[in-house]
Amino acid sequence: MSLAASPRNTPSSTLDTVIQRVKAGSRTWVKLGVPQRLALLEELSRGYAAIAEQSVLAACEAKGVDPSSPMAGEEWLAGPMVVVRNLRLLATSLRDIQQHGVPRIPASRLRTLEDGRLAARIYPMDTLEGMLLPRNEGEVHFLPGVTADNLPEHQASFYRKPHDGRLCAVLGAGNVNSIPPADCLYKLFVEGTACVLKMNPVNAYLGPFLEQAFAPLVRMDVFAVVYGGAEEGAALVAHPAVDEVHITGSDKTHDALVWGPPGTESEARRARNEPLLRKPFTSELGNISPVVVVPGPYSDGELRFQADNIAGMVANNASFNCNSAKLLVQPKGWGTRARVVDAVAASLGKAAVRRAFYPGAEQRWRQFTEGRAHLRKLGHAHEGELPYALISDVDPGHAEDRVFRHEPWCTVLSETGLPGGDDPVSFLAGAVAFLNEKVWGTLNATLIVHPSSLKDPAVASAVEKAIRELRYGTVAVNTWPAAGYALVSLPWGGHPSSTARDIQSGLGWVHNTLMLEQVEKSVLRAPLTNLMAPPWVPGHRGARDLGTRLVDFERAPSWLKLPGVAAAALRR
Repeated sequence: MSLAASPRNTPSSTLDTVIQRVKAGSRTWVKLGVPQRLALLEELSRGYAAIAEQSVLAACEAKGVDPSSPMAGEEWLAGPMVVVRNLRLLATSLRDIQQHGVPRIPASRLRTLEDGRLAARIYPMDTLEGMLLPRNEGEVHFLPGVTADNLPEHQASFYRKPHDGRLCAVLGAGNVNSIPPADCLYKLFVEGTACVLKMNPVNAYLGPFLEQAFAPLVRMDVFAVVYGGAEEGAALVAHPAVDEVHITGSDKTHDALVWGPPGTESEARRARNEPLLRKPFTSELGNISPVVVVPGPYSDGELRFQADNIAGMVANNASFNCNSAKLLVQPKGWGTRARVVDAVAASLGKAAVRRAFYPGAEQRWRQFTEGRAHLRKLGHAHEGELPYALISDVDPGHAEDRVFRHEPWCTVLSETGLPGGDDPVSFLAGAVAFLNEKVWGTLNATLIVHPSSLKDPAVASAVEKAIRELRYGTVAVNTWPAAGYALVSLPWGGHPSSTARDIQSGLGWVHNTLMLEQVEKSVLRAPLTNLMAPPWVPGHRGARDLGTRLVDFERAPSWLKLPGVAAAALRR
């Protein structure tokens, strides 16, 4: 029997029974003490570790990946590793709540930004954790009003002022298998909300594994999994016992649920700000993820390292990631611009061509590539696969060009040149304005910056200003924002400037194991190059071994496990 077989759709009568049962369980869930929640998290961690291998095998089958190959590391790293780490960090926060009332952030980790707002450095929290992403640092920027003195008042509000019991309908993502469980863990353990999870048809095969791993929550009637498509999802969301909704998917799904099917009626509702769905709604809805290359004195080796980094951001998971690199942004007059494009193309040309497992990918690929000038097709695709498409020199003056307004959700990377040459300061100012005003999405952005450039105070100031002003939920420097997703401690979500009428990449946060509130963005900084290439670069030979070792590490971190982790990471 296929491990990737999809369960049957949940009948409407069963759906109603499940919803009523979990709604009743939500009232008991809010009364559960911290010691009992800690015991549950340990049980859930054991349960998830037990289904890890089988769930990875199912994902590999569904996505056309050899489970014994290095590429299977993608599923270990983006599936079980993230979930097991999430469970462990939640337990750490609950122990802090027992002792201090909120998850603890030492004062030494706080700083004030140039605009007066608070920032907190939360990765790494200790030396051992820092070994996982060497020389990386992650911090959180808060909205105005949060200070060092009142920060505890903006953490873990459920544990300070619990509600009476709420039920969230979670519409799960179909692309990455840690997203549905991580979304539910956030609702359950950070917000205290019981969950009915509707699996996406693309990865419905994951549902039975989640039911097995989260069996303690199922027995407590605070978590349930249901199956089906748009009809079942709409029925779940509209059910009167459902208090709130969380979706990871597309902005079109969000708009159909909130405003109604596309057409004049939904547009009129949007104009009047009269949504059909009046329940609280959080979401993560994709992005045209930009990579901005700031001009600098890059050597050939540094360019190759970052070209592999960018190519990996495109190729990972067959490019079906909301944080996949989709738009390369450079100064039009910079002498190194063409070398960057060529280096990325060379790296993509070495990447494995993948099964296009997400529905509609071939049609979207054609929409982006047909009739395009400066199009390079990279890799030889067989039936059911798509080559990588690199579209260079897209005119930024054509603001309505598809590459700036629609997420490709397939193996397409575009490149554009903004006004500028060798001056990082003026280029960054223009790039920030362009991304904020012309490019769709608010989820994540990457800046590639040379360390020598940062020695100039004017450039360093311009980079910090860009990080502050970019309207994205995660800004990464010299690394893929997906690393911030995988760390789990950093809040993950769209920038809070979005509204229901212009939802962009969504509203609300997940992961966020320190239970922070009034968050503006996460920032992850990495060196330009590193001894260990990141595991997402094309052709990384140790990725599968690294993934399995990191799952074991996250279950019980130990210095004794680091040599094996490092050896796998170095097998570039």
